[in-house]
Amino acid sequence: MAEERLANRLKIHRAARELTQADLAELIGTTRKSINAIETGRMVPSTVLALKLARALSLSVESIFSLSSDDSQS
Repeated sequence: MAEERLANRLKIHRAARELTQADLAELIGTTRKSINAIETGRMVPSTVLALKLARALSLSVESIFSLSSDDSQS
């Protein structure tokens, strides 16, 4: 059975708005380190953090985050 994981396009959307990780972190009240961890997939954001990110970028949560299947696992 394929395992699902959280994929994200945060870095793409952030860069398109010419925001640094520090800029985005300040907008939503978190740290640059947290933004980096989310972008690299080392951290799954809480629902509240995901909603804050979406609001700051004027996007839906679904346009930033999605579930993807990891078919390499059996």
